[in-house]
Amino acid sequence: MDLSNQLILAAGLLLLISVLSSAVSSRLGAPLLLVFLVVGMLAGVDGIGGIRFDDYQGTHLVGSLALAVILFDGGLHTHKGIFRVGLRPALTLATLGVLITAGATGLFAAWLLDLGWLEGLLLGAIISSTDAAAVFSLLRSHGIAIKERVGATLEIESGTNDPMAVFLTIALVEMLAAGQRSLDWHILAFFVQQMGLGGLFGVGMGFAMLYLLNRFTLSAKGLYPLLALAGAVMTFGLTSSLGGSGFLAVYLAGLILGNRPLQMKQDISNFHVGLAWLAQIVMFLTLGLLSAPSDLVDVAPQGLLIALVLMLIARPLAVYVGLQPFRFPWREQVFIAWVGLRGAVPIILAIFPLLAQLEHAYLMFNIAFFVVLISLLIQGWTVAPLARWLRLEVPPTHGPLHRVDLGFLGNTDYELAAYRLEEDCRALQYAPLQLPMPSQDKPVLVLRGNRVMRLREVDKLLPGDILYVLTRAADLSGLNRLFSKPPLGSDAKRQRFFGEFEINGEALLGDLAALYSLPVPPGQAQTSLSDFISRELHTRPVVGDQIAVGPVRLIVKELEGNAIKRVGLKLVDRRETVG
Repeated sequence: MDLSNQLILAAGLLLLISVLSSAVSSRLGAPLLLVFLVVGMLAGVDGIGGIRFDDYQGTHLVGSLALAVILFDGGLHTHKGIFRVGLRPALTLATLGVLITAGATGLFAAWLLDLGWLEGLLLGAIISSTDAAAVFSLLRSHGIAIKERVGATLEIESGTNDPMAVFLTIALVEMLAAGQRSLDWHILAFFVQQMGLGGLFGVGMGFAMLYLLNRFTLSAKGLYPLLALAGAVMTFGLTSSLGGSGFLAVYLAGLILGNRPLQMKQDISNFHVGLAWLAQIVMFLTLGLLSAPSDLVDVAPQGLLIALVLMLIARPLAVYVGLQPFRFPWREQVFIAWVGLRGAVPIILAIFPLLAQLEHAYLMFNIAFFVVLISLLIQGWTVAPLARWLRLEVPPTHGPLHRVDLGFLGNTDYELAAYRLEEDCRALQYAPLQLPMPSQDKPVLVLRGNRVMRLREVDKLLPGDILYVLTRAADLSGLNRLFSKPPLGSDAKRQRFFGEFEINGEALLGDLAALYSLPVPPGQAQTSLSDFISRELHTRPVVGDQIAVGPVRLIVKELEGNAIKRVGLKLVDRRETVG
């Protein structure tokens, strides 16, 4: 009994330290996942905790379950709108890019460590997946929002490249365990099986969960998130048991739930955000406990060289080849290439050779662990400065104070969103009942100080008022612009970014050229700015895209579908280039 209590105390203490350390990591700009990993290492056999932990099978179970929860949450919070600009490049990076990364890194590792080429490819596959969650966590901690095309590509890639890395790792481990020394057609059949079953069961289970969550009325609101969790775990376990990619299946199931009308959607979403954080903390603490820093010191020289080849050669090569058909500007390619942070997945995959008792399994595990540490240390600390240096930062949008799900009323489309009205926001010009909102959205009540006011009592909204609005999730972006004022200094930032002037996207290039003495390409005078910018970009436009025309820069400020609705205009600094 005493041992059980001590274990519970130790687990609670580690969890408390990990959560509180997030405040320190945000101030230092350190990746939060690195903090969790270091806390686990300090508690381990070579650290101050002195805990001896070498249960690889248990770690594999914990890691796989945690990763399934994280991928399900990632699917829940991936909006289908980002697929407009990021799906094809992300899938290319998640497949061809992973193969190139694994191949280039693996062949170098085989030469450096004197391994067989299949063993080298196995090590390359283990460290080939990226963790975009760490990237976005770092950017948010610095208050940075990046261009939609870059963010969408990274977000979709991170959810889809894990299954590819897992497939390669399992296939190569099984081949080496069977004594094979060359590739054959079976690996292609295994790929079709893994991805085919993963896609089939992911979509099927996603719609089955959607039906259950919308069809049944449970006795308590708190049971709906648990039902979604049960479905996610079942999806992962069933797909994996039948030979498919459970990781792909659980991501697709989350994607379906997150982008369809769903009862208690906000409660399910909020629950899984916290659960995903818990999964990451537990996973990294466990992986930290499993490592022995003294073993990492022994492989440090080789691990550093492999990490540098991965970061400076293999990943950039994969990004360059993978993004060529999509005409990404060079600045965006550089950022995507550099921020391919390695997270927990490589360490979890490094356990597979240990479980299969391959000859160089411990070497692979230590190398993978060291590469993750180097990636988080070097790339993690430079993500935010690089985004600013490459001018990929766009002015952030600001959402409601909180949102209340109305799913318990049987309505899966509407929710209550609360906005605190700041000085100079557009809504202050109106009375609540006169606000320019979509006809389906309705103001509900105003909180002024401690007083609840009926809408007809309010002649004019005042700074500090909290306004509750009945709305749909699809309308939130427009409401955000109406009700929210960016924090101090953001207006100046927006003006510096988009320029002092705003032009309608339907304005003709020839008319603008006449005002600013701009060079006009032959036959383009009657072309709208929207069409002209889109043609010059050679890709789908996103907010923040920009091109130089003579002495001015045209910057995409607002989109309506794929059409550019508003364009910012600013003078080009001669020291700057546009790309």
